[in-house]
Amino acid sequence: MTTEAGAGRRRELRLEAIVLAGGAGVRFGGAKLTAPWRGRRLIEGALAAAFAAPVRSVTVVTGADPAVGPAARALATGIGQTHRLKLVHADDHAEGMGATLRTGVAALPSDAEGVFVFLGDMPLIPSDVPPRLAATLADGAQAVAPRFKGQRGHPVLFSAALFPALRASTGDEGARAVLQTLGKNLATIDTTDPGVLFDVDRPGAV
Repeated sequence: MTTEAGAGRRRELRLEAIVLAGGAGVRFGGAKLTAPWRGRRLIEGALAAAFAAPVRSVTVVTGADPAVGPAARALATGIGQTHRLKLVHADDHAEGMGATLRTGVAALPSDAEGVFVFLGDMPLIPSDVPPRLAATLADGAQAVAPRFKGQRGHPVLFSAALFPALRASTGDEGARAVLQTLGKNLATIDTTDPGVLFDVDRPGAV
């Protein structure tokens, strides 16, 4: 994404993406993210959305399922994006989403100005949403999320100002506690696509 950097010039925002993929998928019966879903592995939807976003790199945070890393590598290879993929393992993944989020943010480049946080079990993120989130962040929001029929969805784009708070995430709520403190500093964009809310928790989800 770009912002104004003077008359006739535009500056590219240094944005990254994190895909949280460290969970055990207990309600699914295990190995959720690498399970078949609509003709491909479930995680491939979130990965494809992350690579299509206006970001320099995609950091996949692995944990409980050892097959997630190879699956991410295979998808990146298939679309010619291995140079943008980074795999990091959350040793304390059993703690919950907070641990994988901490690990992912800690692995970001030091000059990153913002990060999209994608969830590995959300395969239907619409392609037009991440660029719109980036444009809103460029207007000065601390964080931006899509909204469908009044309900906040994913991915969420965080400014670098929130990285310290994200690195302090604990438990299984991930970034929810950070978002709850933002008030008007959390911007939203409306979308007519329910994919920003759709996740897969159990086998048979369509």
